[in-house]
This record gives sequence, structure tokens and C-alpha cells, in this order.
Amino acid sequence: MKTIIALIGLTFFTHFLNAQNDTASVPEGTTIKVTVPVNSDEGSILVALDDEAHFMQKGLQSAEGIIKDGKATVTFNNVVPGEYAIILFHDKNSNKQMDFDMNGMPLEPYGVSNNVMSYGPPQWSDAKFEVYEQPIEMEIRM
Repeated sequence: MKTIIALIGLTFFTHFLNAQNDTASVPEGTTIKVTVPVNSDEGSILVALDDEAHFMQKGLQSAEGIIKDGKATVTFNNVVPGEYAIILFHDKNSNKQMDFDMNGMPLEPYGVSNNVMSYGPPQWSDAKFEVYEQPIEMEIRM
């Protein structure tokens, strides 16, 4: 169990360090607006948009949401039609990585698209959703 949790943390850390925000090279597409309810105003929410080839590896786009009035909102632009998943976590101490206790349990809440929570790392099949040409608005809970 500690190994799985450590893997999740390492994945989040690597995922957000390697995520790219260069949307200039992405063809025109739609927008995905993600709202995350948060219980505190400390830190920020780090969010990554992935396709299956980059799931939990190198995000296609990433964003940092500032928490205000109990929620954070980020928008991904120029998202072309296809299948995607979103992974996020509440970076309470603003160190840009997910923190764990001595037993390997996450100290910071996290969530994935479709609001699927299970033991171990998120699965593509659970988190994926379809993007068409219409803008998408979703809420992801942690």
C-alpha cells in the first residue's frame, strides 16, 4: 500500500513538473472549465489535462488555480476533440508536489475527472471523458 501511495505522489510530482502549457502548437479547439470546491483558502490547486498516451506521465496542459471563496477554477483552451482525463491536487503548502505522511498516506487532497476515487493510482478507464466541439464545464471533488 505504501508503494502505491508513493507511486501516486511521485507521479503527481513528475506530472506537474513536466506538464506543458504551450497551447500555441495546439490546433484551435474548445475550452474545458474545471471548478474545484475547496475547504480552505491556503495554497492552490494544481490541475493537469491528459490524453491516454500521456496519462499520469506528461500532461498536455497544466494550470494552477487560485483558491477564492471556497473554490478554484481553471480553464484549458484550444482542446481538440478526443478523449481526455484531468488529475488535480490541493497544494496546501505551495511546494508544487503532493505531500505524504510517514506511512505513505497523502496529506493533500486529490481528485480526478468523473470524481472516481479508489485505492491506488487513478485508472484511465475511470477518469476519461469525451471532448467534442462544445465547451465543457465540470466540477471535480477531492
